[in-house]
Amino acid sequence: MKIISQFTLSILIALMTTACDSQKPFRTVQGMVWNTMYHITYASNVSLDDSIQAVMKQVDNSLSVFNDSSLVSLINRTDSIPVDSLFKRVFLESQAINRISSGAFDPTVGPLIELWGFGKNKKVDHTPSQQEIDSVMESVGIDRCAIEEGRIIKKSPSTKFNFSAIAKGYGCDMIGDMMRRNGVKNYMIEIGGEIALSGKSPHGGSWRIMVDAPIQNNDSVVHEQMAIIEVDSCGIATSGNYRNYHVIDGTAMGHSIDPFNGRPAITTILSATVIAPQCLTADALATACMIMPLDSAMAMIEKTPGAAALFVTATHNSEWGLHTTSRFPTLLNN
Repeated sequence: MKIISQFTLSILIALMTTACDSQKPFRTVQGMVWNTMYHITYASNVSLDDSIQAVMKQVDNSLSVFNDSSLVSLINRTDSIPVDSLFKRVFLESQAINRISSGAFDPTVGPLIELWGFGKNKKVDHTPSQQEIDSVMESVGIDRCAIEEGRIIKKSPSTKFNFSAIAKGYGCDMIGDMMRRNGVKNYMIEIGGEIALSGKSPHGGSWRIMVDAPIQNNDSVVHEQMAIIEVDSCGIATSGNYRNYHVIDGTAMGHSIDPFNGRPAITTILSATVIAPQCLTADALATACMIMPLDSAMAMIEKTPGAAALFVTATHNSEWGLHTTSRFPTLLNN
């Protein structure tokens, strides 16, 4: 009788597992959620579409400011109420990114987002007065909020949270967590441009992700390739004002609100594409970068473990300037 060593047996099991994984068919699902499109590709012998919808519903019920009955909407209407694990996760991550960005990332700018017409109502017909801005600014400051004994303590009763700049990334992460619990190793989850991915693509190699050129268009989403990057397991997020802006009193105002002065941020950065171990981290970092000067944003990314970024800036001759941090993947043309 032939005896198989434990070492040989381990190799055989690994080879069999790899073969089984490679034979799993890739499935795709897409649709609308949180006022944006989602596209999900994953390798599985069974459909997980119902589970995907269940995760999205869970995130919506906790974190969506567009859902009047969500937990965050309830918190925005009252004070000192219990929070769930989802709210706690994005709140603590938001405070962490707020610290490393020196305050540039702050989800309590929600009322300012509404004031400038980028929130739920999306109505603005004039430049807000300094008095209006100052009044709202009194409630801004996630560093002055806390979770104590499972309850949210706000800076003031009028403090409101808008986690739109981190919730999509967290949604991608949560769907990825669900995939892994169900034995899925290869997937790409994209919600409104934020991406969580793992393992191999349908072609058997690294995932190839297109980085959009920052073409200004407020009426429709224009996808024009600027570069391709090859990545493995990570989260990716892009933030920019070229698709979401208002023209107020003849001036284009981007949706990135500066928490230091309560006004749309003025920056030479057209877009920031950030890679991080988790998509919610990449999502929040990309938003913070749109508030910061380029050198400060690059320094922040370099100091953040596992993070990398590509910045596209405006130049005087109407061309784009490209700036990458040391860990960002090589830019490919195709």
